[in-house]
Order: sequence, then C-alpha cells, then structure tokens
Amino acid sequence: MTDRQRPPVSEAVVRRLPAYYRHLREMEAMGEHRTSSRELSERMGLTASQIRQDLNCFGGFGQQGYGYHVNELKERIGEILGLTRAYHTIIVGAGNIGRAVANYPPFRHEGFEIRALFDESPALAGVHVQGVPVQPADKLEDWIAAHQVDIAVLAVPAESARAMFARLMQSGVRAVWNFTPVDLDAPPEVVVQNVHLSDSLYTLTYRMRENERGGIVGGQ
Repeated sequence: MTDRQRPPVSEAVVRRLPAYYRHLREMEAMGEHRTSSRELSERMGLTASQIRQDLNCFGGFGQQGYGYHVNELKERIGEILGLTRAYHTIIVGAGNIGRAVANYPPFRHEGFEIRALFDESPALAGVHVQGVPVQPADKLEDWIAAHQVDIAVLAVPAESARAMFARLMQSGVRAVWNFTPVDLDAPPEVVVQNVHLSDSLYTLTYRMRENERGGIVGGQ
C-alpha cells in the first residue's frame, strides 16, 4: 500500500509517533538491536496491542517471533515523520523562547537548520545566536524572497502574532511552529502547530491535585 492509498491516520497516532522515535533512538544509543511491542509498551506506558495497532497504520513492521529491529524501525518512523531531509528554518522573535529554540542542539542534529532570526527590537539587531545574527523584522519579506524557508518558528508577543503570521503567509511560508499564546488559524495549504507551554504545566498541576485527592496516579 502506498502513502497515497493509505487511509488517514488519526491525530492520536500522529502525536505518539515522535515518542516512538525518541524511545527507539535512545535504545539504539544504548546498543539495543531488537525489541518487541511488549518491551516498548513497558517503556512508553502503552499497551502492546496499542503499539501494534499504531504501527500497523503504516504497513508491516517486525517479524513473527522476533519483534522489531530497533534501527530499522527507528529509521522507518523517521521517514514517516519526514526526518530524512534538512529543513531551512527561520525564527521570528529572538526573545527567550526564540533563543531557546535556536540553542537546542537536538534540532540541529535532526536537520532543522536555523538560517535566520528576526526581531522588532533594535537592541537585538546584530546579536548572534548560535552564530546567526538577529536581523530587523522589517527585512523579513526581502530575506524570505531571496532564500528557501521550510519552517518559521513564531515566538513574538501575543499582540504581534496575527500580523506577523499574515506576513509569513503572504511571503509564501507554508509551515509555522507557533509559540505565541494565540491559536492561529490557517488555510489548508499552510500547516500550523500551536504550542502552548502553559497547557502542559496546567495538566501537571491538575494531576498533582488529583494525586493529592487520591484520584489518579501518573497517567499519559
């Protein structure tokens, strides 16, 4: 079955794929060559049945009686996630979050190449982050017109989010990783991943409260 023939994959399965990739990469680094759905389930807190169902969404993996080759499964999931190519990335907003993204080593190792940073603050112009100078935001459109941009990281204040997003779309950017506290709606041809750091923190405090009340322990 080709990718075009495969039925749509649920969002829940898509959200679990990066975790599979991360765990398999860790296992490979530890020198493990073979695993099973049971072993993966113990590492990830899922059932073995759920793992088999998830992987079956993308075709046949593993061998009966053997399980999975760690490297082969990691490489295949990497292909599914689109990690077999480099992505030319820009960061719009060179404040704390923007600089944190630029300084995070795994992104560079996975092929996310930070090509430019932009910020509206004159005080940041010329500051280097990982060897890349911060440019004035008014140069954004001209720079995009002259360079390939696969992904834009948006890390500007909330009041600037929608206007800056519109500028990115008008410049032809078709994938945005949005760290602003504003959910951005996009047309079908533009992919937006909204990241709200507070959501994860609020989920943590909810689970803490439930544990204190004796409601739940742990969870996914």
